[in-house]
Amino acid sequence: MKRALVLGGGGFIGGHLAHRLKNEGFWVRSVDIKEAHEFWNHEEMCNEYLCADLRDPVKVKEVMSVQEGGEMHPFDEVYQLAADMGGAGYIFTGDNDANVMHNSAMINLNVAYEASRQGAKRVFYSSSACMYPERNQVDPNNPNCVEDSAYPAAPDSEYGWEKLFSERLFLAFNRNYKLDVRVARFHNIFGPMGTWTGGKEKAPAAMCRKVAETDEGGSIEVWGTGQQTRSFLYIDDCLEAVLRFMRQDDFLGPVNIGSEEMVTINQLAQMTIDISGKDLSIDNIEGEEFKTKYGFACPIGVMGRNSDNTLYEEKMGWAVAMPLIDGMKKTFDWINQEVKNA
Repeated sequence: MKRALVLGGGGFIGGHLAHRLKNEGFWVRSVDIKEAHEFWNHEEMCNEYLCADLRDPVKVKEVMSVQEGGEMHPFDEVYQLAADMGGAGYIFTGDNDANVMHNSAMINLNVAYEASRQGAKRVFYSSSACMYPERNQVDPNNPNCVEDSAYPAAPDSEYGWEKLFSERLFLAFNRNYKLDVRVARFHNIFGPMGTWTGGKEKAPAAMCRKVAETDEGGSIEVWGTGQQTRSFLYIDDCLEAVLRFMRQDDFLGPVNIGSEEMVTINQLAQMTIDISGKDLSIDNIEGEEFKTKYGFACPIGVMGRNSDNTLYEEKMGWAVAMPLIDGMKKTFDWINQEVKNA
């Protein structure tokens, strides 16, 4: 039986990934700083769930191999998803920059070193589209997120700078210590079984929650003008893209994993309203009005961002399949029920 290690397995993508790997027949260990996954049943999700702080090198050393038959064995597949992260309200206010950089960098330094030392057979690192230069994402209608546009580097957030550093870290361990790595840049992954409230939720989940919580005839608040653009990839397509990339032998990345179906944030909000069947309006809030209400500047990030999948499709011979509206329907149905049950 092959063995897989999912670091950050208590998170949204990690939970889905561990579940997928277990269903494929892997023996799966999930590790997270959370004592439990918020939504997944551990027995369904993985074979072993460990609570550990991956900033601690001793803990990383302990979880990086598995004992069997009196011997320690390296993992066949290691997925490094663990990071200090959240939505725009967490990443772009500036209040969490030191923690985001320190915590995530410490995790990645420990993981790269210990995976190399213990002979992990292959390691996947989840970077982010946030590492792309801000200058390429000013025009909401024509963002440039082609992989080779990353340099000269100029991310719009400390989160993006840390992701760029860690990409280089894992690729340096590949060059110097032959660590077999795959590096991908995620573009806004969404779906059920993920954070939908509390300030760390991403835009699709936030839209679903706001619509679910708002009575007929009311309005939902959307930060900024609503004309900023993004693309969003449903979790099932994300997992398929990750596993295809992980299991080919010729290409290390970095490569985008995302959707090319770009929408404005107001379009995303209206799509969610339409799915709900409610008669709601959109209330855009920005500038001084936003600062007066929340006490900090409106954290909208770059004005335009969209995945460019040319390189992925060339290397993998595969393209994402699910339209945004289909994924949003599944996500809204789940979050709507969560709101009712809260």
